[in-house]
Amino acid sequence: MTLRGRLTVAFLAVVLGPLLLGAFFAGGTVAVVNDQRSRERLDLAATTVRTSVNALCQQLYAAADAVALAGDTTDRAVAARQVIARGLAVAVRVTDAVGATTLLTPDAPPAPWADCAGGYPTSSPVQALTVRVELRDQVGAAVGVVWAAQLVGPGFVTRLAAATGAAVTLCRGEPGPSTAMHSTERNGSRDSVLLAARRLHGDAVGETDAGRYVRRVGPSPGQPLPLVLSVPPSPPQGIYALLAGAVLLAGLLAVLAAWRLARSTTRPLTELALAVDRVADGDLTARVPVSRPDEVGRLARTFNRMTRETQSYVHALTTSRDQLRGHLALLGDTLASTHDLHRILQVILQTALVATGARAGVLLLLDPETRTLVGQCGEGLDGPAGRDPSALRVPLGSGVLGTVAVTGEPLRGRTDRDGPTRSAYEPDCWTYVAVPFAAPGSAGPPQGPPGVPYPLVEPPAGGALGVLALYDRHGSDDFDDSDLVTLRSFACHAAVAVDNVRVHEEAQRLSLTDPLTGLWNYRYLKESVRREVERASRFGRMISLLVLDLDRFKEVNDTYGHAAGDVVLTEFARRIRGVIREVDLAFRQGGEEFVLLLPETDARGAVTVAERLGAAVRDTPIAIPAPPGSVPDEPRALVPVTVSIGIAVYPHHATTAARMLDAADGALYAAKAAGRDTHRIAAAGACPVVEEIAVPAGAATPDDGLPRAGGHPGPRGGGASSGPHPPRQGRGR
Repeated sequence: MTLRGRLTVAFLAVVLGPLLLGAFFAGGTVAVVNDQRSRERLDLAATTVRTSVNALCQQLYAAADAVALAGDTTDRAVAARQVIARGLAVAVRVTDAVGATTLLTPDAPPAPWADCAGGYPTSSPVQALTVRVELRDQVGAAVGVVWAAQLVGPGFVTRLAAATGAAVTLCRGEPGPSTAMHSTERNGSRDSVLLAARRLHGDAVGETDAGRYVRRVGPSPGQPLPLVLSVPPSPPQGIYALLAGAVLLAGLLAVLAAWRLARSTTRPLTELALAVDRVADGDLTARVPVSRPDEVGRLARTFNRMTRETQSYVHALTTSRDQLRGHLALLGDTLASTHDLHRILQVILQTALVATGARAGVLLLLDPETRTLVGQCGEGLDGPAGRDPSALRVPLGSGVLGTVAVTGEPLRGRTDRDGPTRSAYEPDCWTYVAVPFAAPGSAGPPQGPPGVPYPLVEPPAGGALGVLALYDRHGSDDFDDSDLVTLRSFACHAAVAVDNVRVHEEAQRLSLTDPLTGLWNYRYLKESVRREVERASRFGRMISLLVLDLDRFKEVNDTYGHAAGDVVLTEFARRIRGVIREVDLAFRQGGEEFVLLLPETDARGAVTVAERLGAAVRDTPIAIPAPPGSVPDEPRALVPVTVSIGIAVYPHHATTAARMLDAADGALYAAKAAGRDTHRIAAAGACPVVEEIAVPAGAATPDDGLPRAGGHPGPRGGGASSGPHPPRQGRGR
């Protein structure tokens, strides 16, 4: 898609997106309002129905009372005829105490009748609505019942529909297509309305498939008739049509405006693109017409000024490249004194790019385990390697980079002409130059071009330590010999920097580890405990500290000699590594005393580690190798070893690094006093006091009541609440 097309689409998305969202919101709001209005109509209709039926029942009560107040049977007959003549009822029935009919007005509707007080006959169609009034004599004894009835028929249902403004259906029992008696519904929608009403309970409102709103009213005391009300939806079609018209008109106007805007914006950009193509072909006289004083016009003026100055810049770059070589010695001294390897390599690569005018470059180091060149830093690379140089991995012997690393010979050329063939692992390029570099002092310096110093040594027999490669030099098709010499000098600095960093790291490692066991030493112990306590305090977590002491180790030295003691210490350190997680730290504090630092571990986890370590030491005696001259492979002795362990937990037992160590030491003394080959937990807040826990022969879970991770810090709990960093992973306790 062209830029004009993209601009048009972007403008339409910006304009029409909110417009369409607004239209959908307005339409949805209208639909919600219509739904609410229809439900309110049904609520009003239901209230009207109850009021109308209740008024009719009250009218029937008045008629029945008038008949009941008459003196004798003749007076009751006269009163009944008057009630019917006035339209208060259509029928009156009087029964005696045993239920026999003593008076029944003519043209009475057939049974059954629905009583206003409740009780609707569910098996037969109701014919009338009635009330029941007891007939009593002068002393108040019941001598019969007066019934006053009003006909329930199509006229009654029609009057209810007219009063409520809703369609009304009178059913025989539970609503359904076969139970409708009288209805004002259309024949086409009556069955669906009744089916929808059957699924409703109480005052709930439902909808049919055609969108009609349905509600059941009764039977209930005061309104014993099972009625179904329905109203049609009243969608405001005019509003929807207005919204559709407004959206269509706005869309047409937006398309027209977008096309005009894109055309006026892309025309000067097209002229600028043509001028850029001419400059790319080497025509530095190309100019762009400046038609308007806007941002595009300023861009055109800037481009014209750039083309005028580019030619002078090319000459200046050629001169500065020669001057840059004179500064390489000073640059090398500065880089060799720095121990940040990534920064050193990045500076070397960037300086090499500036010195040679290359578009892109990469510096790779050899991974001895995988025999693969791994990218350390890169500039201008495409694909995943451009975002993360470590994604660039080239096997030895593969392509240009792999060949340079194996042979130790620099290569330069073009990918379409010179070999070896570029592999799929290497970056895309047109021209390239790649040189190897190895550790200093591996061999004598080779001979370079006459008159040019060449400080890089030959790579060792196994291949180069790394490869420095540049791609696509600006302003020229190929890299020349001068570029190759310059890149060799930078490769020499890279080799020196790598060697210095590795020597520094090895010296630092030796200063922090115990030479006999390979564990961290006492110097690193204090720093590690302080750091972990600060981290646990900051994030509300727990740490456990275990102080270990081999029981009766002096007897081992006295019995078997100090060489055997060293073997026991080395094997004990190996068993420690087999018990702890990768995130845990193990230290040799001095002599036969060791320390374990367990981050994010509560007292229960620490006890589990102590039990496992005690079992690992106790169950397998340590074999002392036989001295020289004895029977081959025959051990000198099997030395049984046990360990006593003191445990302290932050923040339950102490809140500083020094107090943590003191608390764990106090617990260790308690374990020694308890007979050795056991562990003890320090008492909370008091280093000399310890809490004893029985240690069975095998691994066992201690009793509850220990500080645990997962809760807030307290007198019996530990904090391991979530923080900004996720918990570190390791083997389970």
